[in-house]
Amino acid sequence: MQRFGHTIVVTVEDLTRSDDGEPVMTMNNYRNLVRRKQLNILRPGKGLGCCALIEYPSLPERFRHKFEAKHGNPEELLSDNKPMITINATARRFFAGLEEGSFRLPNGERLPAEKIEEYTLNASVLDVLVEKVQEQRIGRNRLKNSTRIIWENILATAEQMRNDFHHTLPENAARLKDKLRAYEREGFASLVSKKFCNANKSKITPEGGRLLVALRRSRIPVYTLRQIFEEYNRRAEQKGWKTLESMNSVTAYLDRPDIAPKWWAAVYGELAARQKFDRKQQTVMPALRDALWYGDGTKLNLYYKGRDKSGRLVKKTAMVYEVIDAYSEMLLGYCIGEVENAEMQRRAFRMAVETAGHKPFEIVTDNQGGQKTDKSKEFMSRICRISRNTAPHTPQAKTIESLFGRFQREVLHADWRFTGQNITATSRDSRPNLEFVEANADGLYTFEELCRAYADYRERWNDMRHPDSKMSRREMYLRSENPEAPALSRYDYMEMFWRETERPSEFTSSGITIQVEGQRYTYEVFDAAGLPDMEFRRKNTTRKFFVRYDPDDMTRVWLCTKPAVGGLRMVVPAGPYATVHRAIQEQSSEEQIFLRAMLEANKQERILRQMEGYRLELEHGVAPEQHGLRTPRLQGLSRRDQERLYDTRAVHTLTPTGTEAAESCEPISIGQTEKQISNMTFDEASFYNRF
Repeated sequence: MQRFGHTIVVTVEDLTRSDDGEPVMTMNNYRNLVRRKQLNILRPGKGLGCCALIEYPSLPERFRHKFEAKHGNPEELLSDNKPMITINATARRFFAGLEEGSFRLPNGERLPAEKIEEYTLNASVLDVLVEKVQEQRIGRNRLKNSTRIIWENILATAEQMRNDFHHTLPENAARLKDKLRAYEREGFASLVSKKFCNANKSKITPEGGRLLVALRRSRIPVYTLRQIFEEYNRRAEQKGWKTLESMNSVTAYLDRPDIAPKWWAAVYGELAARQKFDRKQQTVMPALRDALWYGDGTKLNLYYKGRDKSGRLVKKTAMVYEVIDAYSEMLLGYCIGEVENAEMQRRAFRMAVETAGHKPFEIVTDNQGGQKTDKSKEFMSRICRISRNTAPHTPQAKTIESLFGRFQREVLHADWRFTGQNITATSRDSRPNLEFVEANADGLYTFEELCRAYADYRERWNDMRHPDSKMSRREMYLRSENPEAPALSRYDYMEMFWRETERPSEFTSSGITIQVEGQRYTYEVFDAAGLPDMEFRRKNTTRKFFVRYDPDDMTRVWLCTKPAVGGLRMVVPAGPYATVHRAIQEQSSEEQIFLRAMLEANKQERILRQMEGYRLELEHGVAPEQHGLRTPRLQGLSRRDQERLYDTRAVHTLTPTGTEAAESCEPISIGQTEKQISNMTFDEASFYNRF
């Protein structure tokens, strides 16, 4: 605990040390807070002996309480006249070499980053010491005496700041005095080590160094180190440079830590360069189920038998897309196919969600092209809160890569049909006995048998003990609860996995037809009794609908409309269009009942349409009977049926004439209807004879 400028700071050791009692927080707590950016790091812990400084007020409240219970109130403890330091921003800019007039090495390069930080801190400490020296000088002049400056106090202050801030100024009083005086005379430059200020004595100038790097990177032609040495000297003679005496100069220069990154990728590849020079991130695995899922496609490492184009029996391999829970290593969902594609991914994730019954917080997938399509991105956004791809050439970023390796070694390896691990595996035990496989080709799985065997192996893996717990992976997963991954409803499944047609389709007298993956499907709407909904047909025939469907179950869809504002609006469910056998001999009793019901329903719909039309004609004086003419009879209906059906609907279709037409359109009673009929004229009563 100390002050950094005017701010109270603590170190990682202050927070995590346990030799003086229970720590304020564990190292895992600290790493999680840093990862989530919940701590304000005022100074990173870079360089030998330099620890990170954390702003004390940025600590979460629960950790501040624990800190004060253990160490006391920092404000009270630091309320005395302990020296404070303010980092000199001008010094930092000078040592960084970012401005005109700032420090640069003789060869034009900048100081190393750790030296920039060291010299900036030293300059900031010297600023405090110079101020104290000035205070003593002013006091001496005010007293008009020759009292010597008390350097013991200056040295004590320097040592206290060494403990607090870890500067590298001299510990000896005389050397510190010399450094302080040089700082007053020469400024920031006095702090730079003389080894940086010496002229570059190397024969390899910056220009010559660029030539060596270019020759090492050259692919046309490709030079050996011996050839680089010879070519450099040839060009050096032409340019008037000093030639190199041996190849050691070439290798020593090219292998320098600051030079090797400039040519490594060109010689060994970008992946090799990243593996060698990029910082490896250390992460803590999730503590809850469904916090992070991994999805990836890989070869299913079991041979099965198939046929080539000529029909000859051959051994083959398949692909599998797996989804795992990072916390428990439980295999949640998968799909097997000959070629990895987006459909395999969709099926695997659907199985995973159905297994989990929850929506994961985050999903990480590989960087294959199929994961980058708009359709794939939209699908992933529906099934999780966060979806991302691993960076290219970083297989270590996915736990699933190492899990597949262990799954192969611990489970699949026991099957004699095992194909062996990845080609990069060096162990002989990781390779198959191809002679044995060829000799027993008849015993290989069929594709269907392969799928069943792999399903069993997955269950075996899930029932095996997790390496970090005493529970099986399945038990570990089921016992965990994640409040950020709530259980899913039936509607959630529809939103995640159902699709909708890109264009609307018309609902006709023959239902509504859509085409999915080259196959046509026809649907209609049913009422509560399970019969075609005639009322819906009456109101919506010729209307266009978008159709939402489950690609894994086409037996039920939803008809939807798309308002001007917002997304699809689900209107009504629909099922496969009802069909019956044409031949009476093949019709079941249920089909015959259905046919009679549909014939009767169609009769009623015809009558209803005719009556509603005639009502409008009467209302506006355009009915043929109002002009001494006759409306044609409905074909296919007996007079008796027409009169009977009309009697059942008369109260709904008769419309008052004259002034009565302006009255209410609500249905009238049977008594009112009989009275109205008795008062009709011959022309009006001829309505009954229309059918």
